[in-house]
Amino acid sequence: ATYGMTETGSGVVYNGRPLPGVEIRIDESGDIAIRAPMLLRAYRDGSTPIDADGWFPTGDVGHWELDDEGTPRLHVDGRRGDLIITGGENVWPDAVEAILTTHPAVGEVMVRGADDAEWGQLVEAIVVPTDPGAPPSLDMLRAHVKATHAAFMAPQRLTLASSLPRTALGKPRRH
Repeated sequence: ATYGMTETGSGVVYNGRPLPGVEIRIDESGDIAIRAPMLLRAYRDGSTPIDADGWFPTGDVGHWELDDEGTPRLHVDGRRGDLIITGGENVWPDAVEAILTTHPAVGEVMVRGADDAEWGQLVEAIVVPTDPGAPPSLDMLRAHVKATHAAFMAPQRLTLASSLPRTALGKPRRH
């Protein structure tokens, strides 16, 4: 497993271990920052996201996990902006997507937060069905998620689609 971004030039963490010379800092909120010799110098407009001490805030959230040998390894939970907070509970879209993709009626799925006056946000699943003539129901998908995950992670809204919105790099466009 590789972790990196455009600003690092390539992967800088492999299987949870930073490359030599790469420093990873995780603050009390879980925000990940990187300090490394391969960081960008500036964006095209001349601005730099790197602070005075050389740290680059990634916009990702994560934590350290100990492996079987007791060595800390970086675990990235997701993008700070993708976090869904529903009824005071934190839901990472990737975890819900991973379980929903195992449902036989789901061809592709993207999970995002939808604004809601009562809950703050709802968990919304945008699904491309494997068979458009027999799409999954919200109840089917909720039951599928709740079989292995906490009930608050189950989608509260289902939107059926013929394709998912994607960025130029092919990543789901959640917002």
